[in-house]
Amino acid sequence: MNILFDIGHPAHVHLYRYAISKLKANGHKVIVTVKEIPSAIDLLNKYEIPYVSLGKKFDHILLKGLTQLKYNFNLYHIVRREKIDIAIGSSITITHVSRITRMCSIVLDDDDANAVVLFSKLAHPFAHSILSPAALKHDRLRIKDVTYKGTHELFYLHPNYFSPDPHVLEELGINQSDKFFVLRFVAVKAYHDLGQMGLTTAQKLQIVETLKPFGRVLITTEREIEPELAEYALKISPEQIHHLLYYATLYVGDSQTMTSEAAILGTPALKCNSFAHKLSVPNMLETQYNLCYAFQPDEFEQMIQKMKDLLANPDLKKSWEIKRRQFLDESIDPTEFLTWFIEKWPNSANVLKENGDYANRF
Repeated sequence: MNILFDIGHPAHVHLYRYAISKLKANGHKVIVTVKEIPSAIDLLNKYEIPYVSLGKKFDHILLKGLTQLKYNFNLYHIVRREKIDIAIGSSITITHVSRITRMCSIVLDDDDANAVVLFSKLAHPFAHSILSPAALKHDRLRIKDVTYKGTHELFYLHPNYFSPDPHVLEELGINQSDKFFVLRFVAVKAYHDLGQMGLTTAQKLQIVETLKPFGRVLITTEREIEPELAEYALKISPEQIHHLLYYATLYVGDSQTMTSEAAILGTPALKCNSFAHKLSVPNMLETQYNLCYAFQPDEFEQMIQKMKDLLANPDLKKSWEIKRRQFLDESIDPTEFLTWFIEKWPNSANVLKENGDYANRF
């Protein structure tokens, strides 16, 4: 089978890389396409995954429409040339091209439709199947919707694939017994971020001052760090961040993805942005498993108090590991599930239409 994965964000490299390896090992031809995002390309190179560029990615909303046409045009020619049978991605591009070629498209989407309205309207109607976490079951009611017990982050942080490496700590001069904190601040500029708010510089400084008495503070950011915070900037390669998150005492930030990553790794995670309480998958991690906490910008002081409460717990990491184990026990290996779904397509989709619980076997 000729299979294509489309990468539109650095997180997608993590999301698909183990499925790509499995499919290649099973004898399939796998092509990876990518929008030209330096951090995504760096990860592809690091993991030695060959790729084909679809062109530059722009953040300006007016340029996105024109760029999308370019992506579609470029992907169309790749699909025809490589005789692609099936494409996988969190991607508008693969769905559009799948309707003018013999290729089928499988979309992975872990967002509520009302949070990514444009993506839902432009991608979902054209996809052949849409795979989403079970937390979105109420939002995925079409025949082509498939749900599974897990999250996107579990594709690469499931114990079958992720083993914490303490050598990452050594490079930073940290002992496993040390208390330290990872902070992540993102650039709110994606199309679904319009009108959304993250943390202000003053709030970031308050977080740092609250944590400093308890341990070392490390900051990772998508943009140039503010001068006031420069001394805390984390100098670490992107593929090592998950090992650092695993050993961290707390995670605090305004990143959706890293909040979920920390929670799944058994590190208490606190998030403050205007998406708080609005997204089903993070809500599941918070309300069902109590692994993380979300706060609106006007609830910032409540987040500071929650940080203090957590730091007063001498068994904090041990208690989170128990919660993490429950989450893992009640989830599947989504990479194994995706690999099966692709290899058995279209029969896999028919099997799940008849028996949605079949996905729980993985």
